Amino acid sequence: MTTWLTFLTEQGAKISADAAPRVLSFGAEIPSDTAKTNFVTPLTHLGLIAAVGEDAPHFLHNQLTNDVEHLNSTEARLAGYCSPKGRLLASMLIWKTADGIMLQLPRELQAAIQKRLQMFVLRAKAKLSDATEDHVMLGLAGPAVASSLMPFFPTLPVAIYGKIESAAGTLIRHSNAFGVPRYQWITTAAQAIEAWPKLTEVLQASGADAWQLAEIDSGVPHITLTTQEKFVPQMINFELIGGVNFKKGCYPGQEIVARSQYLGKLKRRMLHASVAATEVVPGTEIFSANDPEQPCGMVVNAERSNAQTIDCLVEIKLAATESEVHLGSAQGPVLSFLTLPYPLTDPAV
Repeated sequence: MTTWLTFLTEQGAKISADAAPRVLSFGAEIPSDTAKTNFVTPLTHLGLIAAVGEDAPHFLHNQLTNDVEHLNSTEARLAGYCSPKGRLLASMLIWKTADGIMLQLPRELQAAIQKRLQMFVLRAKAKLSDATEDHVMLGLAGPAVASSLMPFFPTLPVAIYGKIESAAGTLIRHSNAFGVPRYQWITTAAQAIEAWPKLTEVLQASGADAWQLAEIDSGVPHITLTTQEKFVPQMINFELIGGVNFKKGCYPGQEIVARSQYLGKLKRRMLHASVAATEVVPGTEIFSANDPEQPCGMVVNAERSNAQTIDCLVEIKLAATESEVHLGSAQGPVLSFLTLPYPLTDPAV
């Protein structure tokens, strides 16, 4: 167990025994309601790939769905990594460091994606390495975050995915969720251990479910092991939240992604929904009452909101929303659709 995980355990954290350890809660009991504001959570379920070398930006630019060559030091960007068929193998957050480019993605995907990318480096002067154990990532949300971060970051990034650096590490602004601002702090274990008592004086120490639920509320999807190669980016609204650049040139699957964008109206999208259930996992199929024999979509991400309700992001045929939609089977619980924080059309197209 790493120094950071050992420290969290001493603070009362319950941590899963998976290869990608996830903080489940602080204290013996998981709260009935998932925290939605004024919380801090360790993002131990996320992994980091460091890409260094003079050709690293150009190499990644030719592999990912977003512009990497023009990424500057004051921003982070969403990006996808697609198969040749245009299906997402991973979704990630990328940002520039003093040495290269950092790629953040679910830890369960990190090793395989790093290995696959490395296969295509060939003669490029670029090197990929696992940087997960060298960093600690914290997710923070709520109006009290600004004062709690003041000793470490006198000013905060204002723009969504804006980024600032200080001696304390990297701070990235994320989209609001539940009406409150969110930030991610990437730092060292030593700095995180020093800051933790100060942060938890004003913020609730929470499990990873708080951050994941906030991502769902903000309409930001994450590809997981069970949903790899299930979606082209537009099926999960990835271009609507800045994850695809249609002017950057070729990358694996680019022709299919571009064709999906420009040839006809998109018939599948990702929607926000809630369902009365105790557990929902990504990859679960959903069914329309009008066509109960065939699935009309799939759960992209899901997280518990409270003891009775789970919030989901679901990819679905838009025509299917004209009838009741059920989870798991035509006889499963009914999904209630909620409002996304952005329209389902791209104003740039």
